[in-house]
Amino acid sequence: MPSRRRWLLTFITLGLLSASLAIAPRDSEDTLSVTASAQTLEAGGESGMRWYRGNLHTHSLWSDGDDYLESIAAWYRDHDYDFLAFTDHNVLADKERWIDVEKSKGKKLAFDKLKTRFPEWVEERMTEGRLEVRLRRFEEVAERFNEPGKFLLLQGEEVSDSFKGLPIHMNATNVKELVVPRHGDSVLEVMQNNTDALISQRERTGQAMLIHLNHPNFGWAITAEDLMRVRGENFFEVYNGHPSVGNRGDMTRASTGRIWDIVNTFRITELDLPLMYGLATDDGHSYHRIPSGASEPGRGWVMVLASELKPESLIEAMEAGRFYASTGVTMKKIVSSKEGLSVEVAGEKGIKYLIEFVGTRKGFDPKSEPQKDKDGKEIGTTRRYSPQIGAVLARSHGTQATYRFKGDELYVRARIMSTKQHPNPGTAREFEMAWIQPARGPAAP
Repeated sequence: MPSRRRWLLTFITLGLLSASLAIAPRDSEDTLSVTASAQTLEAGGESGMRWYRGNLHTHSLWSDGDDYLESIAAWYRDHDYDFLAFTDHNVLADKERWIDVEKSKGKKLAFDKLKTRFPEWVEERMTEGRLEVRLRRFEEVAERFNEPGKFLLLQGEEVSDSFKGLPIHMNATNVKELVVPRHGDSVLEVMQNNTDALISQRERTGQAMLIHLNHPNFGWAITAEDLMRVRGENFFEVYNGHPSVGNRGDMTRASTGRIWDIVNTFRITELDLPLMYGLATDDGHSYHRIPSGASEPGRGWVMVLASELKPESLIEAMEAGRFYASTGVTMKKIVSSKEGLSVEVAGEKGIKYLIEFVGTRKGFDPKSEPQKDKDGKEIGTTRRYSPQIGAVLARSHGTQATYRFKGDELYVRARIMSTKQHPNPGTAREFEMAWIQPARGPAAP
């Protein structure tokens, strides 16, 4: 495992490289002018908007999590989250359900913690000598925990589907009714069918809803070539806190960040589709004995700039790109305009930051070739593309940097890496990061 010293040496090396790049931004007051066409993400001001921290991927005893809805809600509220979506697999917590305490995933440990914290709340009974407890419905838990402007619970679902054994999971946020997996004759068709089902429910009910693709590298199921073609689905998890989802890829499989750049490059140039936005989520299943190395809460989240802590306000803000993803780095200000992209980190004392601007320029090489294993056999995964796609256009050390468009950029996004180690990482060698949403460049059609 690389030491902190080695990581700092990497920062120094990159700093020397940055100095040699003519387009590299400086850590200075060089920020973009705020015009009518600019989108400025900053709390306060005339807009009166503020940042809301939330997690959109959470599991409970209603499916394969090991804790009760109310205990999970209390954990997130007590750890300074503003909103939380429950997303159990193919089920909504909307009916009466009793479970055997000892046969449940949380067993007696979760039950005892529940009774200690909510002694007047627990409904239990004995059935044929077995202790059972009633799982509270979402509406009951939301009524107890929701507090206007302070904390909000959202009803969601992880629509868990598959194609020929490949797991295809999509999170539906703020649903009103269960979305039954629609299946399909290909990975792309499964994603499209489930997306269409959510859109249909949203249009029929008039309720604000959002769908996103979960952990694309889980089971190596999703390729950039399939994801880029889904219509109506404009969000995916660039970071998922589960230790088994392959965020980083491997020698022959693309990382989620690489998938993101490939998707947006071809959405802009060939498919005439909206930009894909990147989320960070927990995908929490395990809420006891933290940290234990399991899939636990508190690893990744979104920071949404919205006018109110209400479902429709949060979803509208996310669809407008007014958010960033984080595993610990906090942003102070983000400005996107026809001039470029400017970011400012709310830095911590003693922590160093590396800001990278990533994008694709017009005239890139669009050719690709299949990935192959050591025996030369093709692997059914994202193809290998030119490094011109998703290239690092500029680097800067410090808490503030600006990238000014040169005229040939299709899009530009930013990622911020810090020297602060994640306090409870999903995998080894994780440092706190933030991902800024992509902005269309001057060369985009």
